Amino acid sequence: MPAIAATPAQIDPAWMTDALRASGAIKEATVTAIDAKPVGNGLVGDSFRFTLTYDAAEPGAPASVVGKFAAQDPSSRASGVGHQLYLKEVSFYRELAHTVKIHTPKAFFAEIDPATHDFTLIFEDLGPARPGDQLTGCSVEDARTAMLEAAALHGPRWDDPALKTIPYLNTTAELHPHILAALPMVLAAYHDRFDGALEPEFMALVDRLPEVMARFNGPREGPVTLQHGDFRLDNILFDVQGGKARMGTLDWQTVSCGHGATDVSYFLSAGLPYDVRRAHEQDLVRIYHEELKGFGVKDYDWDTCWRDYKASAVHGVFMGVFSAIAVERTERSDALFLAMTRGGCVQALDHGAFDLWA
Repeated sequence: MPAIAATPAQIDPAWMTDALRASGAIKEATVTAIDAKPVGNGLVGDSFRFTLTYDAAEPGAPASVVGKFAAQDPSSRASGVGHQLYLKEVSFYRELAHTVKIHTPKAFFAEIDPATHDFTLIFEDLGPARPGDQLTGCSVEDARTAMLEAAALHGPRWDDPALKTIPYLNTTAELHPHILAALPMVLAAYHDRFDGALEPEFMALVDRLPEVMARFNGPREGPVTLQHGDFRLDNILFDVQGGKARMGTLDWQTVSCGHGATDVSYFLSAGLPYDVRRAHEQDLVRIYHEELKGFGVKDYDWDTCWRDYKASAVHGVFMGVFSAIAVERTERSDALFLAMTRGGCVQALDHGAFDLWA
């Protein structure tokens, strides 16, 4: 197994040959050339597609792979380290991906240095695929697919007591006081950046975050499962590998032990136009609920699922606000986080979500 590569520049043909052989992806072939190009819209990690040339043809040898590394931007990297995002993602591919049914890429190499927080992920290229785009939204049919995949993540580990024993999945209690303490500064920075851009009725809801997050992230009743935490279109590919699978989910930096309805609510908050979400959200959540039953989930009736969905709408608002201040600022990130915040606010107002937690 080769050493951790902190940047894509440290990966040469010999390194890639060793990594792929150690994983069993290749046996006799040798990588002779690599072409690396940036891919994706990641904000807390840098991703590259490596197109590979071999000295000889070998059945099953990947023509390309995707590599992910710690962000080069200092503020984004600090967020990745401080919130254990890099550790979570590497650990997901090493320890958890094979225990759930949601479609994710196979990892060929997944290592992290706990001292420096440098990490290297080399995984299966899911292209050709149709990438999700948070700024343009998706169709109702794509949303149905996402509901099925969300159930495929949550169902296999539903109410699994082992999840509560895994430290990196249970950081909320540790980070919760720090998040609450930071919220006033985060809100001040958010006002500086988005006053005049975000509608006043939405900004008023943003200002209520400290009031509700104390309870939303506190001890809660109900079954927990393996939760993605950032289940949205920018982290999703549809019709992956030319249609071999309906969807692939990436970016497991926020994986945690939590409530499944949070992923569902968060996806729909900004994945669909407001009027489309309103018209279809109950049917979409019912698809998710019915699919859970196929994984053996019991004692989780529809009324409880729908209540959890509505109450979870605050997560979309929080993610839009907190993430905007935590990562490198770009024109796209500003547009992205505004769209996420708006979607979360509209959903939360539709369902009175903040009043449920106040």
